[in-house]
Amino acid sequence: MRASHPTLQTVGRALADQRHDIITDWANWLIDRVTPASAIPREKLERELRLLFDLLVESVGPMRRSVAEIWYRACEHYGRCGAARGLAAGEIVEEIQYLRELLIRRVGPVLTGLRQRQAMSIILRLSSILDKGIAVAVVGYTDALVATLLSKNGVPAPGGDEIGRQLEQIEGELAAIVRHR
Repeated sequence: MRASHPTLQTVGRALADQRHDIITDWANWLIDRVTPASAIPREKLERELRLLFDLLVESVGPMRRSVAEIWYRACEHYGRCGAARGLAAGEIVEEIQYLRELLIRRVGPVLTGLRQRQAMSIILRLSSILDKGIAVAVVGYTDALVATLLSKNGVPAPGGDEIGRQLEQIEGELAAIVRHR
């Protein structure tokens, strides 16, 4: 059974209501587990987390088909930034898996109020979105490593303006779609 439109809106609102807390928890967890000399400033990392979260919220809403490609691009970018932060591929996976854990803890109570089939549909949808995002993030990570080895363009320089420029472009694409709802 596919989740109904009101169900999607309910979950989307619940995600939006928890946005600040989830992003703060996610960013704190990421910062606590990496060395303080991370190549990417916390502000840019939080900006990227906000972008990923906002795309995730839109991915369970009525604009889900419109934001799918942007979600993949943002996840690929996240993987590339992970390479710039000096992470291993498994750490990229772990970081996005932690978002799944936060979603379960924070949005779970809303899901218990839904009919069982609706809640399961939403859980499967979120898991599918996150799983695809993880796969694309690992591809972005691998591409960044290969590009570094081959000295190709497209790999964001640690702490450089390139990361901000790339984030701005992806954020602009999301804003254009959200404006047309």
